[in-house]
Amino acid sequence: MASAAAAGAPPGPAAPYGRKSRKSVTGTRRAVAALFLLPALVLLGALVVYPIGYSLVRSFVGNSGHGFAGVDNYRTLFTDDGIRTAFKNNVVWVVFAPTVSTALGLIFAVLTERVRWGTAFKLVVFMPMAISMLAAGIIFRLVYDQDPHKGVANAVWVGVHDTFAQSSAFPKAHPGRESPLTPDQGGFITSATVHTGQSVALPLVGVAPDQMPDGVRMAVAAKPEPGKITGTTWQDFTRGKGVGRLGVPDPSEQGYAGMRIEAVKDGKVVASAKAAGDGTFTLPASADGARLRLPASNFKEPYNGIEWLGPTLVTPAIIGAYVWMWAGFAMVLIAAGLAGVPRELLEAARVDGATEWQVFRKVTVPLLAPVLAVVTVTLMINVLKVFDLVYIIAPGSSQDDANVLALELYRRGFAEDQPGVASAIAVLLLVLVIPVMAFNIRRLRREREVRR
Repeated sequence: MASAAAAGAPPGPAAPYGRKSRKSVTGTRRAVAALFLLPALVLLGALVVYPIGYSLVRSFVGNSGHGFAGVDNYRTLFTDDGIRTAFKNNVVWVVFAPTVSTALGLIFAVLTERVRWGTAFKLVVFMPMAISMLAAGIIFRLVYDQDPHKGVANAVWVGVHDTFAQSSAFPKAHPGRESPLTPDQGGFITSATVHTGQSVALPLVGVAPDQMPDGVRMAVAAKPEPGKITGTTWQDFTRGKGVGRLGVPDPSEQGYAGMRIEAVKDGKVVASAKAAGDGTFTLPASADGARLRLPASNFKEPYNGIEWLGPTLVTPAIIGAYVWMWAGFAMVLIAAGLAGVPRELLEAARVDGATEWQVFRKVTVPLLAPVLAVVTVTLMINVLKVFDLVYIIAPGSSQDDANVLALELYRRGFAEDQPGVASAIAVLLLVLVIPVMAFNIRRLRREREVRR
């Protein structure tokens, strides 16, 4: 009977709610979970919460560390030219760096999915992520070097430029002693007129023998010809003391091959010629009574490329280095999201007659929108604290023009000994990050509700 009564007895009262709540969904007691979380919470408080609180308090104290400064440090943020420049540059960074990196990552992820060697390409693009910011900064400091013989960027740019506009081989050439040439609009012109049947000597100096162009030969004195004007332009310099004669081509002296000579009469060019390999040239009879001019194009300085790290282009150049590093990060995340896109939707769009561009724009991109948002937000937070690349790549002459808030914080706190202003910059950076973080949290919550 007892057993039957026990079997038919109604279940006892439910355990109190508080007793159940002591365990988590995994069955772990909350006290035990809190005990395991304690070291992480202590580190979080020591490394994150305390520095934020201290910076906030310190931003209202004077730079000496004593006395309440009120909002003076924050007023400096909006009145100091250096900090305002850094803030403007940060806006440029936040707008362009994440956008370009994400766009390139999307393009790489979509295109490499269709090629056989896509994995190898992804490896190469992602490889810069294995390089530290310090090493990347040193690499791009060399890439952007002004000297085309050192900087890759200017070497390529100068090569392309010289393909279409060859620079002169005689940029340093100039008249020597007892020369008949005088300066004229960047070039040189004879002081006296010339006439047919006359041979004219146009000696120059100033070009090193190893800098002479290809095709030069030993200079020879041009012979007079009836009805024509002949002459020689050459390097009137012979090595060795007391060797050689001025104004006369010597056996060891080289002609200025390719030098352009113009006959100028009443301010107009009536004839022109180009010197042969031995420096000789011939002008027609129309040049009679004219003065001979070596135009400025003969002495044009060689094109030296673009000043990548100058005040104008230094920020875009550094952003280019950042994109080189982080485009691979964006590509890998987007490629992972692309792998989860239902292929049926893409095929259905193609069957309905959509072009590949329409499939990409109206199907692929909308399906990848959550991944693109994650990548963009992550990079936005990252660029707000960019420091290494700007500090290393920008030379001292243009570092003020490339300045960003994180670098200005460092300079104010250590180089200029203004910890109050530096703390105010740190608080400003925190305030700028909060909206991005809030957007990210709202997006995550929205995705969780959709999944439910």
